[in-house]
Amino acid sequence: MRFGILSPVVFRPPGQFSAWETGAGPDELVQVAEAADRLGYHHLTCSEHVGVPARIAARANGTYWDPLATLGFVAARTTDIRLATHVLVLGYHHPLEIAKRYGTLDRLSGGRVVLGLGVGSLKEEFALLGADFDGRGAAADDAIRALRAAWGQPLPEYEGTHYRFRDFLIDPHATRRRVPLWIGGYTRRSLRRAVELGDAWVPFGLPIEQITTMLAAVDRPEGFDVILTPPPLDPIEDPGGARRHVEQLHAAGATMMNIVLRHRSAEHCVEQLAAFRQLFAQAEWPAGTAR
Repeated sequence: MRFGILSPVVFRPPGQFSAWETGAGPDELVQVAEAADRLGYHHLTCSEHVGVPARIAARANGTYWDPLATLGFVAARTTDIRLATHVLVLGYHHPLEIAKRYGTLDRLSGGRVVLGLGVGSLKEEFALLGADFDGRGAAADDAIRALRAAWGQPLPEYEGTHYRFRDFLIDPHATRRRVPLWIGGYTRRSLRRAVELGDAWVPFGLPIEQITTMLAAVDRPEGFDVILTPPPLDPIEDPGGARRHVEQLHAAGATMMNIVLRHRSAEHCVEQLAAFRQLFAQAEWPAGTAR
């Protein structure tokens, strides 16, 4: 089992963020990121939305820091922790745009980028950006294949159903030929997409029982990850509850988790990260961490 964190400050869904995050900024983000890096957490995340309709933001979440800018900033202040988009909306980007921009970040960060990808669900945002909403599923599948072909290539070539390219120099580009692709979603199609085209499935908004049933219906490739998110945990005040939630998700099929912690400040978040690390000391932590 490996553990990453849903980064505080940059993404504030109801029920999963603390009041102090509303007024927090780069200093607090870096404080938490540096601690997670030092303690050996696998990854931190940053999600994407260009603009959230006001009617949704008023009752849900409207805060989404730009992932490329944010992860680039965090990359300069960390050394080992992976930098995961969670998730990029494929319909908002050309595959070569992702390969160029995040390939540059991958080079700058020493090969630490993880691309979480999704098809998107906000019809108004698609319209705002002039993107095709109704055909987004088929386009996303082709975009993933195109991205596989383009990643780490100076002169990529691809001929697909929606994307075609050749004879374009992409420089700089990633120095490695393969990047982990985590596919987000909550449908059976998202799971099939992950199994067929990706390296991991990152479901959201689903009960554990449904996740277990869906996973049982597919044959997962060797090394395929299932990344689940427990409810906010308090390893200092309720270590037993934290352990129960993690064990429950592990039993459901999780090989990795995005954890959210209860905290009152950036300093308290760092304390919680350390307490969680100690509580699960036998998990898969990189050697030499907790420095």
